[in-house]
Amino acid sequence: MGPIIQNIIAFTVLALAILFLIRKFIWNPKKKNSKNCGGDDGCGCH
Repeated sequence: MGPIIQNIIAFTVLALAILFLIRKFIWNPKKKNSKNCGGDDGCGCH
């Protein structure tokens, strides 16, 4: 493989990794915790 193709692949993987980390730790979507945990709905909080 040529060095240009290797650089493109490496920077693409780096960009995807950074995007994953930003979405995981910085950009927090709203969590769906509005459900009460009174029944046996398998939520695992008993």
